[in-house]
Amino acid sequence: MSGSTSPVVRRRYAGSGGSADRSRPYLILALLCALLAGVALTVTAQSPAGAAGTLLSQGKPATASSAENATFPASAAVDGNTGTRWSSAFSDPQWLQVDLGSTQTVSQVTLNWEAAYATSFKIQVSDNASTWTDVYSTTTATGGVQNLAVNGSGRYVRFYGTARATAYGYSLWEFQVYGGSGPTQSACGTDDAAQGRPATASSTENAGTPASAAVDGDTGTRWSSAFSDPQWLQVDLGASVPVCGVGLNWEAAYASSFKIQVSDNGTAWTDVYSTTTGTGGVQNLTVSGTGRYVRVYGTARATAYGYSLWEFQVHVPTGTTTPPTTPPTSPPPDSFWGDTSKIPAAQNVMEVAVLNRTNGQYPDSQVYWSFNGQTHSIADQPYFDMPANSSGRMYFYLGSAASQYYDFIEFTIGPAVFNGNTTRVDAWGLPLAVRLHSHSGQDVQLGDSQDLFTSTRDQVFQQFQNAVPQQFKVLAQTQAPYRIIAPGSDPSFRAGGANANYYTSYASSVGINEPTSNIFGCAGSLAGNPSMCAALNRHTATLPSDQQQDPSKFYSGDPANWYAKFWHDHAINNLAYGFPYDDVAGQAAYTSMQNPQWMEVAVGW
Repeated sequence: MSGSTSPVVRRRYAGSGGSADRSRPYLILALLCALLAGVALTVTAQSPAGAAGTLLSQGKPATASSAENATFPASAAVDGNTGTRWSSAFSDPQWLQVDLGSTQTVSQVTLNWEAAYATSFKIQVSDNASTWTDVYSTTTATGGVQNLAVNGSGRYVRFYGTARATAYGYSLWEFQVYGGSGPTQSACGTDDAAQGRPATASSTENAGTPASAAVDGDTGTRWSSAFSDPQWLQVDLGASVPVCGVGLNWEAAYASSFKIQVSDNGTAWTDVYSTTTGTGGVQNLTVSGTGRYVRVYGTARATAYGYSLWEFQVHVPTGTTTPPTTPPTSPPPDSFWGDTSKIPAAQNVMEVAVLNRTNGQYPDSQVYWSFNGQTHSIADQPYFDMPANSSGRMYFYLGSAASQYYDFIEFTIGPAVFNGNTTRVDAWGLPLAVRLHSHSGQDVQLGDSQDLFTSTRDQVFQQFQNAVPQQFKVLAQTQAPYRIIAPGSDPSFRAGGANANYYTSYASSVGINEPTSNIFGCAGSLAGNPSMCAALNRHTATLPSDQQQDPSKFYSGDPANWYAKFWHDHAINNLAYGFPYDDVAGQAAYTSMQNPQWMEVAVGW
């Protein structure tokens, strides 16, 4: 920005003799002369002519050796605003550094000095913020705007001042780092790596504005949060990949202050962009970082409403490979089930194999199954030869054979037939999926979808709370961390509870006079009326009878069994037992197989 006019401010400092004005007399004279000549002076912030590469530093995390006071933080030098600045303590040496998020090629550094500049300083790069390499050094600097050609690479770039030109500190309007261009850098792609990926959020305004709506590629659907700060929305890209751009398509309820963050594990986050002056609309942000998870983290809303995004897009460098986008309800791939050729031949009706799919959280010696008086770890006995005329529940435990972390499947087995299901009628305790194979080659999968196996337990509980209306969030709290319980089992939906009348008006409108807990549990008069119980749970009871069993009409409004809907949304082929008569219209995770050969049960955490 050689030749541009730098912003000038007037600051007053109290001293022993009153106050001292740091503005320069010649600047005042220049302003007076300009006014007398009828010339309008404008203060502008320009991009450096011929800047080498992409601006990498703007909005990135910045730290400094000191700050004169809270008004002049390190972050002000990388916010893109030439009206804010960093100013240090009045001593030598001092430094300011920026974290680019990942190692980058650095080709230019621009220093836009306030009047308190450095005569002697270095520009340094580092991969770890501990060991530094000089890429520029001078002892004869003159302030103003300095566009410095440098050649180096690092995640961290720092200005290191060793001699001040004034009695004050070091003060920069902007500290800009450029690079990332050249044959070793790929262009940022235009495809949306987030579309169709699993998305979660800190909250949702209601069931009609879920996190998934921000990554569905449809600008007519949106995510909207609760009306409070902070809130976040994150997407799982399926693998750790470099991220070069983020697109935010805001609804009217936008963020004035937010960060873009990346993470490899969904727990520890690194900022790759930050602003306190968001303007809403469509924002296409250049970022630089690597992670499997990308999130927008809002800290200040521009309106009294929540945060609302039509679309949240993530872009990766051209040529970057991301895992195929698989609908979360598709059956898991063969690799999930392992080598089935190793399953022994059954001596009775069929062989059962229990698989450890806890992602390393539990060894085989702590994954147990229990059936018909037998209890074993899968390290001790991974297979069970199932005899005919068996029925009941097969339980699975993690940690110990008496652990509170457990779940079960239900079945009956005849001489040549298997009838069984996974169930969420009572509660969800563990991710469970079943694969059945017959002697004739028929192959069936049912149970929880793979996304529940790849998510952490905390994430599943959070996903549930994000997806359901306020009344249902308690279901992930009453028996946490062991279970997410069915609404009919929770005190809040029973007589005297806060949600005891949740279904009263709706049920009465179709002539049903049963308490809410009986509707969820298909009890009382509904025990003999499966179709009506299903219609009430699915919010189709007021529709014409020929539409009540149409899945496209299910869960279209309140009241409904949002607990059941969540398990359908996270079940193989969307089939789940979320309430007792969920098999109406063939929606349950149930199968009947002739001449079964083997069954695998995958147990997750």
